[in-house]
Amino acid sequence: MQVIYEDNHLIAVSKTCHEIVQGDKTGDSSLADELREWIREKYAKPGNVFVGVVHRLDRPVTGAVVFAKTSKGLARMNALFRDGGVRKTYWAIVRQRPTEPEGVLVDWLWRNERQNKSYVCKSDRPGARRAELHYRLLASSDRYHLLEIDLRTGRHHQIRCQLAHMGCSIKGDLKYGAERSNPDGGISLHARRIAFTHPVSGLSIEIVAPVPAGDALWKALSEGMM
Repeated sequence: MQVIYEDNHLIAVSKTCHEIVQGDKTGDSSLADELREWIREKYAKPGNVFVGVVHRLDRPVTGAVVFAKTSKGLARMNALFRDGGVRKTYWAIVRQRPTEPEGVLVDWLWRNERQNKSYVCKSDRPGARRAELHYRLLASSDRYHLLEIDLRTGRHHQIRCQLAHMGCSIKGDLKYGAERSNPDGGISLHARRIAFTHPVSGLSIEIVAPVPAGDALWKALSEGMM
């Protein structure tokens, strides 16, 4: 577990594709559980340690995740996310180069709960929700392309679904059209940056997660060396 930001009310980690944010039916240890133990040991805290889940990332996705260390921090961060006060920027590696190097995607998405998958649909379908994102091409190699995505709405599997619908499935994302899985079982979608005004101190906060360690493609594309 890699801690990339901490203050009195908040703490952020850089999640790997093997970690889950919060406990689920798998019974695997979660980042929230690991953080409680980390805080308990670092500060020699007796008794229960408060760690509040502010938001989540899909298990195969890597990158920045923010947790709350206090109930005040949790309530105020929840309000920030609800009111659109948090800017989330993602990086994605795709096989197909976008037709345009930059653009805005606006689609209507419908979630199939049984499949745990979202589909682009018509706006009048019951349950359809509007989804919008901005993408920009950052770098390219002979076979792959690095996109930066700014989310303007937060829908289930939004980036994965909209990029696939555009013809740019994310590397390793079998559920949304990739040809093969990644060796580590993850997908090449990375929560690169989270920016917001701190709900307690009022300071401008920008949390940046390093690209997955040991992945030569991520390293090369992010450094613009290919």
